[in-house]
Amino acid sequence: MSALFGNLKKVGLNTFFFLLIGVIFLAKIFPDWGTEASPIPLKPITGVGISVIFFFYGVKLNPRKLIQDLANWKLHLVVQATTFLIFPLVIIFLYSIWGDENSYLWLGTFYLAALPSTVSSSVVMVSLAGGNLPAAIFNASISSMVGIFITPIWMELLLPDSAVAFDLTDTFIKLSLQVLLPLIFGLFLHHLLNNWVSKNSKSLKNLDQFIILLIVFTAFAESFAEKMFDGKTAAELITLGALMLSFFLLMMLLMHIIAKALKFNDADRITVLFCGSKKSLVQGAVMGRVMFPDPMIFGVILLPLMIYHALQLIVGSAIAQRLGDKYKMLNKE
Repeated sequence: MSALFGNLKKVGLNTFFFLLIGVIFLAKIFPDWGTEASPIPLKPITGVGISVIFFFYGVKLNPRKLIQDLANWKLHLVVQATTFLIFPLVIIFLYSIWGDENSYLWLGTFYLAALPSTVSSSVVMVSLAGGNLPAAIFNASISSMVGIFITPIWMELLLPDSAVAFDLTDTFIKLSLQVLLPLIFGLFLHHLLNNWVSKNSKSLKNLDQFIILLIVFTAFAESFAEKMFDGKTAAELITLGALMLSFFLLMMLLMHIIAKALKFNDADRITVLFCGSKKSLVQGAVMGRVMFPDPMIFGVILLPLMIYHALQLIVGSAIAQRLGDKYKMLNKE
């Protein structure tokens, strides 16, 4: 059990996770602090913070390593297709059966399905389970960059008549200026700043988490201020959690079936399993702030993603630990 808690901490289910829960309660108590009427300009601060996050993320990427990792193209294609194609198609199928076009929770689930994979937790879980670590790093990195373009396109295709004002061209411009350009600029400065970033990784991680907390706080504060959660009972939230858990396990099962059908070895199969089933709360928060300018509903849209994020950490870590133990036993034999 202690090993499980240690692994949960490694993948993010630590102080930051509980701070995320805490800022939601703060947003409930002090909703005006996250609105335009706030005495502190939180929205401009988060806007600058988003660009800073992606600049330093670009610095961490090694251009030469990314080029070298292109060789394992079959594995990369499966992971990216899973992240950006199978996920949305599954939700489209489920929506065709049970969907409600007037539900912002369904909109949030669409958004969740169209997002890129996580970076840190995907890589850590692949490592814990004994998977192909270089491939995990490559796919998580590429997914983050590709998602800047694919996620908005999916949202435009899926929701052409949505009540949410969504301008694809304007979204691309904003994401390019706020996210893509800082990332590319950081990538070009990799050789100059990488050592400094490595030495200050803890401080930069704290900065990243602080910005995400601000984004989540302002998103939920706006929603609470406009009473978007009124009428939502505890039973409905528990049901949403159960549905997100079922969705996560379904995607893990699909990843396993696909990897086995393609006759991947154990290490590559593990990489598909964990990189393909994860979704990024960080990018969901920062891109969503640009893509959904209406602050009243942004908190509701984030809710399925936040629940899925917590479940992928808890359940994914437990599965990774079990696979890792099995891998160690086989090696001993």
